[in-house]
Amino acid sequence: MKPDSGKVEANQQQAIQMGEQAARDGAHLIVFPELWKTGYHLTKEQFLELAETPAGKTVSLFRELAKKWRTVIVLPFAEKEEDRLYISLAVIENTGELLATYRKSFVWGKEKASFTDGERVYRTIHTSVGNIGVLICYDIEFPEPARLLALQGAELLIVPSVWSFPAESRWDIQLPARALDNTVFLLGVNTVGEGSCGKSKLVAPDGHVLCEAPREETCILLHEIDPSLIGVTRASIPYLADYDQTLLPGGPSREK
Repeated sequence: MKPDSGKVEANQQQAIQMGEQAARDGAHLIVFPELWKTGYHLTKEQFLELAETPAGKTVSLFRELAKKWRTVIVLPFAEKEEDRLYISLAVIENTGELLATYRKSFVWGKEKASFTDGERVYRTIHTSVGNIGVLICYDIEFPEPARLLALQGAELLIVPSVWSFPAESRWDIQLPARALDNTVFLLGVNTVGEGSCGKSKLVAPDGHVLCEAPREETCILLHEIDPSLIGVTRASIPYLADYDQTLLPGGPSREK
């Protein structure tokens, strides 16, 4: 998507149009980028004015659309709780049920002036399209959250983002690296315009990029996922099978 900061109605209409098209094209899972409705380049006061709760109008609308489109939806939004702001997302089942919400746990750079870090707790979410793990943008640059989700059985890591051109090389490195580290699929969904580098991409469990969107154009990126590739990859790259649990904090000691 190409959000226009502060233009919430236009951004929402763009999202609905793209979501409807994706559903018509056969999507069973639809993911929108980070802060797609508000845009990214706003002041704290502007975010406070536009932010909502998980029970607010935006999540409620897309719960109805998930049911109408018969798709699972991962929907980021600016969340307000009293005087605190979070960069959050909702995971909505194709029945319209709100399965989970997640708050970005590592707030990046200038975001710290407006937003608060979410709790650093990572849980795999069971959906009709499989077991997914959700992270937001900067969260994926730390290996531990992705690993914790993979150890809980996540098959697909989903990373809505606003990722900039200066950090483009990291986008191209970190996403395939996290997929390969954990031998899972990974979907990074980025904005275009306003300094974002685009290039939303789906990565296979072996780190191979299966498909990628343009750098500067809006695009519906549609691709099938074959879960059997996880087992095939892990048979030849047994990272998780060989992972030494004694190296985890609190794990059993090597000493005898």
